[in-house]
Amino acid sequence: MAARIIDGKASAARVTSRVAAAVSALQGAHGIVPGLAVVLVGDDPASGVYVRSKGRRSVEAGMRSFEHRLPATASQVELLGLVARLNAAPEVNGILVQMPLPRGLDPAAVIEAIDPAKDVDGFHPINVGRLASGADALVPCTPQGCMILLEEALGSLAGREALVIGRSGIVGKPMAQLLLKADCTVTIAHSRTRDLPGTCRRAEIVVAAVGKPEFVRGGWIAPGAAVIDVGINRLPTPDGKGRLVGDVAFAEAAAVAGAITPVPGGVGPMTIACLLRNTVIAACRQRQVRLPDGL
Repeated sequence: MAARIIDGKASAARVTSRVAAAVSALQGAHGIVPGLAVVLVGDDPASGVYVRSKGRRSVEAGMRSFEHRLPATASQVELLGLVARLNAAPEVNGILVQMPLPRGLDPAAVIEAIDPAKDVDGFHPINVGRLASGADALVPCTPQGCMILLEEALGSLAGREALVIGRSGIVGKPMAQLLLKADCTVTIAHSRTRDLPGTCRRAEIVVAAVGKPEFVRGGWIAPGAAVIDVGINRLPTPDGKGRLVGDVAFAEAAAVAGAITPVPGGVGPMTIACLLRNTVIAACRQRQVRLPDGL
C-alpha cells in the first residue's frame, strides 16, 4: 500500500487563515491586536532565519511583531531585564526567546522568567504543569501542530494505540500528554526501551521525535498506521548542500503506513502556525475576552 501524504504546508495555511480571521474579529469587536515579541541573542544564522520568518508571518496574519536582538556577549542580567520589560508591556501578548542561547546563558532561568500568560512556547513550568493536570495551558507549538495533523487525517483519536518515540520536554512529553487528553492509549519509548521495533509495530499512531536520521525503519510500522515525523536532520551529499531527512526512513515507511508526514513539508510548517495561534489565545485570556469561533 502507498501511504497518504499528510501535507503540513496546507494544514499550516488553514491554521494561519483561521488565525488571521480571529485577529480581524478581535480587532473589530474589542480593538485588540495581538502582539508577538521574539528575542534573538547572538548571530546564529539559522536562528536569524527563524526569527525573520516568525516576524513576517505575524504581520501577514494582522498581528504586531516586535523583534529584539541582543549581542552574543549579552549577560544573563541583560537578557532577564529585557524579558521583564516585555512581561510588563501591555502591547506584547506573547514572548518567545529563540533557542539555543549562546554559551554562558541559562535557558531554564530565562524560560522561568517569562510570564506564563505570555509563554507562547509553552515551556514555562506552570504551563507544563497545567498541561499535565488537564487544565487550560499554552501548549508547545510542535506537539500542538502534530495533534492538528493527526485529527485532520484520522478524525477522532479516542481509543487508538499511540507511540511517542522520544521523551524531551519540548516534544515527547507534551505530545504524550496531548494524546492522553485525546483519549489515546499512550506509550513513550526512548533509548532504553526493550524491543523498540516490536513496540512500534503495535501502534496505530507513531510520533517520531528522537533526533536520529531515518532511525525508524519501515519494518517497524504496522500496516495502515499514521506516522508523524518530527525529526529534521541534514545528511551530507556529494555537492556539499546536504539533504533534509526525518527520524523515519520515509520511503520504507510510506510503503506500509496509512498516512505519513514528509520531511520537509510535514510538521515543520505547523510550528509557526501554532505559535501565531498561541499568541491569539494568550491575548484573549489576558484581556478576558472570548476566543473567536473556529480557532
